[in-house]
Amino acid sequence: MATHQHYYVPAQSKWPIIATVGLFTTVFGLGTWFNDLKAGQAHSHGPLIFFAGALIVAFMMFGWFGAVIKESRAGLYSPQLDRSFRWGMSWFIFSEVMFFVAFFGALFYVRNVAGPALGGEGPKGIAHMLWPNFQFAWPLLHTPDPKLFPPPKGVIDPWHLPLINTVLLVSSSVTITIAHHALKRGHRGPLKLWLALTILLGLSFLFLQAHEYVEAYEELGLTLGSGIYGATFFMLTGFHGAHVTMGTLILTVMLIRILRGHFDADHQFGFEAASWYWHFVDVVWVGLFIFVYVL
Repeated sequence: MATHQHYYVPAQSKWPIIATVGLFTTVFGLGTWFNDLKAGQAHSHGPLIFFAGALIVAFMMFGWFGAVIKESRAGLYSPQLDRSFRWGMSWFIFSEVMFFVAFFGALFYVRNVAGPALGGEGPKGIAHMLWPNFQFAWPLLHTPDPKLFPPPKGVIDPWHLPLINTVLLVSSSVTITIAHHALKRGHRGPLKLWLALTILLGLSFLFLQAHEYVEAYEELGLTLGSGIYGATFFMLTGFHGAHVTMGTLILTVMLIRILRGHFDADHQFGFEAASWYWHFVDVVWVGLFIFVYVL
């Protein structure tokens, strides 16, 4: 393996441009989908645009991370660049934390400010004139305008599927930690076993959440259009589910690399970064379970 003592500066790359196009297409498609913008058509093209953007992003990630892996395996990365990777991953996770803080903040605002104000409480009680018979209570099973926002028939029982999913994700934090310690000690067999178990727990979580969504839509009438409760519920749990999906894919790539002999006790940042991301996803879910399902 070659060595590269100086800070490695890669050649010009097409991947940042592809990432920009993919992310823009994905967000544009998502906005079109959510707002049902039809542009004179019978159906919105939002879902098609969204999935096309997602495919572009997937192509970008496969190619860009593949290039990074090749550079790392070629010995082009110095200790200084390794520190840069760690700082970069730390700031990325911080940005993800702030992303979810914004949604938790919206949930807090609705429950403690906007909702009570519409119900006639506080200095903005004049809003009560719009819906004089509206009484605010959370979960919001009686919306101010049932014709425009039909309320759900009920809410998800937190002590059923959400509790099981909490156990699954907390357990996965334990298994990924055990796998990480096995990697540091050079125990390849236990590393593969515990990492595979972590992936299985992640897939189980996604399967149960999909089942929960089907129950919410078909049996409870809990949808994105069922008022602010449905909107905040699906935005928070949906974005978290997207992060779990991404984390599971990342761990699957880590497992494939380990099966191919990558990583050792001294060169393992790719695996370490994946474990950081997975722990972040688990912590967010604990917050979701408490503030979205239980309280």
